[in-house]
Amino acid sequence: MSQLEIRSERCKLPKVFWQAIERLGLRPVAVQQHAQLPTDLHLHDAVVTIHQLFAVWRAIEALSADPAFAIKMVRDTPSGKHKLAFLAALYAADYHEGVARYSRFMRLCSPDRICVDERDGEVSFTILWPAGSGPQPHLAVEACFAFVLELGRRGTGKHLVPLTVSLRRSEQNLETHAHYFGCPIRYGAVRDQLTMSASDLSLPFLEHNPEMLHVLTPGMTAALHEIWAPAGFREQAIGLLKRALADGRPTLQHLAQKLLQSERTLQRRLAAEGTTFSELLNEARRQVGFHLLADTSLELKEVAYLLGYEDANSYFRAFRQWEKISPGEWRRVNS
Repeated sequence: MSQLEIRSERCKLPKVFWQAIERLGLRPVAVQQHAQLPTDLHLHDAVVTIHQLFAVWRAIEALSADPAFAIKMVRDTPSGKHKLAFLAALYAADYHEGVARYSRFMRLCSPDRICVDERDGEVSFTILWPAGSGPQPHLAVEACFAFVLELGRRGTGKHLVPLTVSLRRSEQNLETHAHYFGCPIRYGAVRDQLTMSASDLSLPFLEHNPEMLHVLTPGMTAALHEIWAPAGFREQAIGLLKRALADGRPTLQHLAQKLLQSERTLQRRLAAEGTTFSELLNEARRQVGFHLLADTSLELKEVAYLLGYEDANSYFRAFRQWEKISPGEWRRVNS
């Protein structure tokens, strides 16, 4: 796999994403279960693949039964609670610069790219997804268009209205779409496209702040490089073990199957990496354990059970070795 392909396959689902879902009445855990993903993703800024991201959006649409859910997520979330890419874009000098900044840093949270085509006084926005990603969920597309439009509206302080919107979605009586975009919507289109007046893109942003841009940009750029970097073997193996913990105690055989290797080959690879299966499993348990401990509705013995320990005392001993305090003490300090 090339570096370019690796870059386009991974992104983060930040906690603010799950918080926006929850504000509209969907439980993050239910969405993750429906998408057949680990149910602790909402507890941290989890790195996911594009196929996992699509599974999340399809789960949201299925569970909400609301074709306008993505628009409502973007529209109803206060600026201060949106993802960092959106906040940074609001500090740009004008709408044009804001879109450029948002397009760059949105890739922290989604592997797609906003394509801008300006001609004859009009600016058209389309979305380019990585090759081989499959049909894009309608909600993912409409969330992106809503972010672009909301950025202009909040940044300029004006209720900007697109010229036209084209959607692949089949024709429906979608009142929220019609009211939100406020322009003709063409359903059943060949591709999704948002078109605006070029003059709108030159409008200044009210909260332009070069100092904040100077503060935010280096950290966000570093985060992009982290996303684009290919995951190492150790991190990949730990990630697989973390997901496998939901179904019981994973084995060396299970990990070998997931890595498409024989057990003997995997053992040689682990030795070459200077680690063992037991060490990787302990690290996976340690990381997952933090998220389980954050759920104060779980008793400590339940946490131990979910991590695959035969008894709570075994978990307590392991946790003390890792953190030098007990799980209960850690929970009291961090809850």
